[in-house]
Amino acid sequence: MVPSIREAYNAAFTVEKYQAFLNDLHNAWPGQIDFRVAETPVFIPRDFTRKVLDACENIVDIITDPKFNELTRNAIPEKVKVPGENGHSHFIAFDFGICINEQGEYEPQLIEMQGFPTLFGYEVLLDDVYSRHFPVPTGYSSYLGGHTRETYLQLLKEIIVGDHNPENVILLEIFPRKQKTRIDFYCTEAYTGIKMVCLTELIKEGKNLFYLNDGKKTAIKRIYNRIIFDDLQQQSPEVQEKGKILLEELDVEWCPHPNWFYRISKYTLPLIRHPYVPPTFFLNEIKQLPADLENYVLKPLFSFAGQGVIIDVTAADIEVVKDPENWILQKKVKYADVIVTPDIPAKAEIRIFYFWKDGSTRPVPTNNLARLSKGKMVGVRYNKDKEWVGGSFCLFEQ
Repeated sequence: MVPSIREAYNAAFTVEKYQAFLNDLHNAWPGQIDFRVAETPVFIPRDFTRKVLDACENIVDIITDPKFNELTRNAIPEKVKVPGENGHSHFIAFDFGICINEQGEYEPQLIEMQGFPTLFGYEVLLDDVYSRHFPVPTGYSSYLGGHTRETYLQLLKEIIVGDHNPENVILLEIFPRKQKTRIDFYCTEAYTGIKMVCLTELIKEGKNLFYLNDGKKTAIKRIYNRIIFDDLQQQSPEVQEKGKILLEELDVEWCPHPNWFYRISKYTLPLIRHPYVPPTFFLNEIKQLPADLENYVLKPLFSFAGQGVIIDVTAADIEVVKDPENWILQKKVKYADVIVTPDIPAKAEIRIFYFWKDGSTRPVPTNNLARLSKGKMVGVRYNKDKEWVGGSFCLFEQ
């Protein structure tokens, strides 16, 4: 996206440098990075950053509107509604594809968003290690909103730990040491001082929760929640039964509260009208299907990791949908072949992190991640045996 920087980077790139970078990255927690790491970051010019943040701020205006909770009252399935919802999500992630518009200009287009954490810790490690092996262009940073590594980690810890002792705060996930994102959990432990705990290890006494911290029964006052209920519903009956604890009245604080995963999600997309947000409609509210149906994608509201998405939609696909209120029809986004690589160009998707500290009126941008793809969709199964694809990050012109 910045031709001079891209040309210089590609010219200086060697497989040996990349391998040394990978070795350093994997040595932080050996065996814990379970996905491909791309050969390059994405270099983002200042005007494109402004476009992305303008879209994010417009969506934040909707989320902070007092009417937002009423507009999303049907977003949370009854069977996963968790008591004790607080006033806002502590974290929001916005996913944008990098596209080219009809005028030939680069522009972001929103793909999805989530009121849920993502790789907040790992991206710090990635930036640190990258900086040891490759030059960072002058005036570029992975951090947003004026943040530095230090202020970013300080804010992340303040939000996750709150007013508690870190030993009374846990990162909660289902079998965290087996998750593909587990490298982030190890980073989070290191940066915040909290421990990752499996759902199956929770001890419940009345409304109180405990866990064994190096063998010592320890009270849980706050939960940094990484459990996705869709994932929980794929587990064994025993694990699902244990998960019912989360639906009870508990004397704990949530960060973020699980209900926000549903409120700020695909469910929110039809509420937004913005040039960088593709037109999106609840399927049950469409009176007449678009004549150019091939330019739309059909998505189930309540799924994750791209499951159930129909890319090449036909009228027949829509006719068989039995619960149209749980589906959206979204204008298809055409990713640009934006990253020049040694063979074919790569497409890029960027995720902007927003943090919302208790007591603040709005969330703020802080950091990012990126994913590079040469397949039909951004995802591992579409990029097998390809190079210059996988997980990465953006360096923004400041």
